[in-house]
Amino acid sequence: MLAAGWAGAFPLVSGLGPHRSWGLCAAAGYLAAAVAVLVLPRRWARAGSVAVALLGAVLVPLLVLLVGGQGQSEVAVIERSGELLLRHGTPYLAEPRTVAEYTPYLPGMALFGLPRALFGTDGWPARVAGDARLWCAAAFLGCLAAAAPPTRRRPGRPGRPGRHSASAALRATVTASVTGALPAALPMAALVASPVVALPLCVSGVDLPLTGLCVLALALAGRARPVAAGWALALACALKWTAWPAVAVVVALLAATTGRRAALRAAVTAVAGTAALVLPSALRSPGPLLQQVFAFPTGRGDLPTPAGSPLPGRLLGRLLADLGPVGWYAAVALLLLAGAAVARSLVSRPPRDTRAAADRLALGLALAFLLAPAGRFGYLALPALLLLLPRLAHLPHLPLLSRPRRLPLLPRAHAPRPHAPRPRTPRPHAPQVVPAP
Repeated sequence: MLAAGWAGAFPLVSGLGPHRSWGLCAAAGYLAAAVAVLVLPRRWARAGSVAVALLGAVLVPLLVLLVGGQGQSEVAVIERSGELLLRHGTPYLAEPRTVAEYTPYLPGMALFGLPRALFGTDGWPARVAGDARLWCAAAFLGCLAAAAPPTRRRPGRPGRPGRHSASAALRATVTASVTGALPAALPMAALVASPVVALPLCVSGVDLPLTGLCVLALALAGRARPVAAGWALALACALKWTAWPAVAVVVALLAATTGRRAALRAAVTAVAGTAALVLPSALRSPGPLLQQVFAFPTGRGDLPTPAGSPLPGRLLGRLLADLGPVGWYAAVALLLLAGAAVARSLVSRPPRDTRAAADRLALGLALAFLLAPAGRFGYLALPALLLLLPRLAHLPHLPLLSRPRRLPLLPRAHAPRPHAPRPRTPRPHAPQVVPAP
């Protein structure tokens, strides 16, 4: 009911068409999910309610928005960057004149716009298949599926061979797989159906691949797979530079649980992979990349950024606006101090499991978004998902490779003393009696 009320407020207070359309569909879906809990049998109430919420808050509004061609401006920006990357080798316009012509993402985000460049816009099947939101959602869900640990199933007793043994074994395997996977996937499905994921998935989907890759990197680091974690970090860092703090957190986790060599391998892989994905476009258009990716989102571009939510960093910049550029530098200095405090905590008290690492990354990103000179309330969904996803995906709470435990030593008073072997003394032979003749 709370989600239904929150979604129902969008048609009343939001000035964006995609948000209003999602709010109408999602409010009805959440209300139907609440009714399903009361109507369905207790055994299927939770699963049925989550399924109805997914249908009403994700599938139906996403299909309506895709067929109608509605979406936030970020969708058009990603699709345009994909076309520019395919034609000119760089996703950035040389001289953007409006805010809509800016591309405030790193070159990796343009990969989600390539389907639009390939499929075009002729007919609704092409419009749906080429929409960047579908591919962002597929990347997010794929990362969550890869981050979740495999379902462990107890081996069953071997049955007697018979005419129906093969079909019975197949039915038992399918039943065990479904019954084992449904309880584990139900919390994740409920999170996807919640407004925290359903709204951005339907209207933009920009931050979802970044979130999924960060969670996947943390999960791989918790399983002592540094190279795979480094590649996941490289993909995330090539999308948006807000993923760069995840490299420090993953390196600290690996150094505390697996060793310094594994942490170094992950760091080298992440840096080399990011450079390989970003440098080609950066070398072709270094000026537009710096102007659109770094200066524009932080409020130092030629055009003002539309990200103007009343967060502490934005309010501080307004209070210090009379000081001119000094006020902006003061806000940035406060942001750097917060980042230094989080970095020091990684050195003094490094995280020793994936949940602690996700919490530390969520804290750092939340402070960065709150204290940034320009930001939006929607940015805080990324730290919230980093707090929830590792717990709902049942990531390992303890590191996979831990230090060997020391065996308890017995006190000296009760320690058994070794017995020295007694020396063997030869037994004297009895004197031989010779009978007299």
